[in-house]
Parts: sequence; structure tokens; C-alpha cells
Amino acid sequence: MHDVRTVKTPSMPRLAAASLAGTAIEFYDFFVYGTAAALVLGPLFFPTFSPLAGTLAAFATFGVGFVARPLGSVLFGHVGDRRGRRPVLVVSLLLTGASTVAVGCVPTYDTIGVAAPVLLLVLRFLQGLGLGGEWGGAVLLTAEHAPAERRALWSSFPQVGPAVGFVLANGVVLALSATLSEAQFAQWGWRVPFWAAGALAVLGLWLRSSLPESPRFLEIDDHARVPLAELVRDHWRLVLLTAGALAVGYAIFYAVTTWSLAYATERLGVGRTVMLACIMAAVVVKGALTPVMAMLGDRLGRRPLCLVGCAGAALWMFPMVALLATGEPLPMFLGFLGALVAFVTMFAVIAAYLPELYAPRVRCTGAAVGYNLGGVLGGALTPIVATALAEHSGRVPWGVGAYLTGIALLSLGCFALLPETRPVPAAVVAPVTD
Repeated sequence: MHDVRTVKTPSMPRLAAASLAGTAIEFYDFFVYGTAAALVLGPLFFPTFSPLAGTLAAFATFGVGFVARPLGSVLFGHVGDRRGRRPVLVVSLLLTGASTVAVGCVPTYDTIGVAAPVLLLVLRFLQGLGLGGEWGGAVLLTAEHAPAERRALWSSFPQVGPAVGFVLANGVVLALSATLSEAQFAQWGWRVPFWAAGALAVLGLWLRSSLPESPRFLEIDDHARVPLAELVRDHWRLVLLTAGALAVGYAIFYAVTTWSLAYATERLGVGRTVMLACIMAAVVVKGALTPVMAMLGDRLGRRPLCLVGCAGAALWMFPMVALLATGEPLPMFLGFLGALVAFVTMFAVIAAYLPELYAPRVRCTGAAVGYNLGGVLGGALTPIVATALAEHSGRVPWGVGAYLTGIALLSLGCFALLPETRPVPAAVVAPVTD
């Protein structure tokens, strides 16, 4: 056994801040692509397609990142379970940052033809690969340092990172949209947020350079030789349940932040700046509520909050699309806000819940694979399916509301089959086995 007494334990605020900063930077990289896909990538990289087909093609490249994320979670999860959580944070950040900068350098279809969308596809895949490893490493490093009675609270700070990353990404796009003409934005302005990822990656590496290894990892005597094989053999049911449970969160988030942006600007004629402002305001509130909901998770349990969030999502999807269809800023903001409050009620405690569900020897792989498979089910398909459904709807896209409600009900059923894990004041909760 490793001697954990030789490991200097950092203060939880410092560890939480470093984890938050890293996830914010990596999700900035991931989200800036989604915004660009909704606004400009279709005509620039798929100009021979109709406007609808171009948007669908751009969202398809967006979805490739989600397909890559489970592969990244397997690759980096293996490293995390065999070599430690800390190396995962450095390598995943480098991979995501470098591929994001490269997206900003890809010539358009008019310059290099079909090679342009192919390069875009490859780089998006690499983005997803890096992000697939990032979440598991950042969350586990925080969760496994945190005291049991405050694990949900401290683990929630990496979950604030996506909101910060989204606001950064869309804030840059919003500033460029407000200062550049449409021609300038399409010609070179959309590239600037991707180039900025390089500076952010350097900052993230500096913040993470001195973080210590997880004490829980150092306590493991017998590391799994092939974590994925052990996970599939002993925990396959748990992986499927966690993936199905998390699908609704991804579906809600990307319906609000990606599909609605394209739908409102293309179908309703709402200005890009107005839409970005409405979405960003709702995401800011969601980020601020994350630690609050996590504290409730420490007091009331993880599973009850997840069930309440799922039920709220199922009830709110039809009102959300009706409010979106008004094309008015305040109703749209309220629709987005209600959806994201349901989302954060679940996802504020997920960073504590998933690690507590899996055995320590396969925890990095299991938590990351379950989390990112949920992204494939909910995040990869939602912009594509919602765009296709909305095309055959009237002004109010009721089909999209039905689709999102169905995913919420699926996730509600999966959460109902998962156990509660809120720990007693002991080191780590006994893992769930199948």
C-alpha cells in the first residue's frame, strides 16, 4: 500500500478552485464549437447543402465530440485507475486545448474543398477525446480529497466549470457579434474564440501543476489490470443505469444552449446577440445555484434531488418550447431558466454521486464512462433530432417538447433504480455491485 502520510493534503478551497478553473477551460473549448456550429459552420464548411441540411451537418460534427467522449473516458480512465487521477488532468487539457486552437486555423470549404469538413470532424473528435478524460479526473481528485459530510458541496465546484466555460465562450462570441459586421464575423471573427483557447490552456496547466494525487487512489493495494474489462464484467448494469439517468441533463443543456440558438435565429428571426444574452443569463443563474443544490444533496441525499430534477424537467419541456416560440427575450429567458434549474437540481450532486457508486479500483473509468455515455444519449442527438422535429412543426415546436419529455421520463426511471449513496462519516461509501 502507498503511504498516504507522505502526501501533503491541499486546502479544499484551493483544490476546488483548480478543478473549477480546469473544467471551465476545457468546457470553454467544447462549447465554443457548439456556438459556432449553430451560427456559422454550416454555410462555411457545408456550402453546397441547403440551410437546413448545412445546420444539420454542422450539428453532426458537433455530435462527433460526444461520441468521442466515452472513448476518451475509457482511455484516460485506464490511466486514472492505473497511474493516478492527476496525470489525466494534464494530458486531457493539453489535447483539448491544442485541438480547439487548430479548429480556428482550418480553412473553409471554399479554400480546400471537402478536406475542410473532414479536418473539422477529426479535430472535433480529438476535442471530445480530451474532454472525456477531463471530467473524471477533475471530479475524482476533488471528491476523493473532500470530507464525506461535505463531499457533494466540494465536488460541485468542477460542475460550476461548464457554466463558467459556457459564459466565457459565448461572451467572446457576443462581444465579436456586437463589434463586427456579419461579413467580418463569417470571414475571421468566428475563429478568435478558438485561438483564445491556447492562452486558457496554458493558464489551466499552470493552475494544475502543483496538485497532489488523490489519497483514495494511493490507498488502493491492487489496481485493476484492465479497468474497462472489470467494469463490463462486474458493473455493466450500473454503467447503463447511470448513462440513462444522465441523458436528460445533456438533452436539456444542449437544447437550451445549442439547438434553441439555431432555431430562434434561423426560424424566428431573433437577433444573435439577443439569443446569446438570454441563454447566458440563464446559465449564469444555473452556475450560481450549483453549490446551493449541492449543499442540499449533502443534507437530503443525492437520489432525492435527482428524482425531483427529472420530474421537474418532464413537466417543464412543453412550457419551455412554448416560451421559446414567442421570440421575446423575457419569456425565452424564463423558459431557459426553468429548464436549467431542473438540470442543476440533478447535476449539482452528480460529481459526488457517481464516484460513490463505483468501486475505487475502477472508479475513474466507471464514473467517466457512465457520465459520457449519457452525453451520447442526450447531448449528441438532441440538436440533430430537435432541428429535424422543429422543421416539421408549426411556430411552436411541440415535437421537440415531446422528445425532451420522453428523455426526462427515461432518466427518471433510471434514477429510480439507482440506490442512495449519501455517506455516513467514513472514508468512502461501499461501492454498488451488480
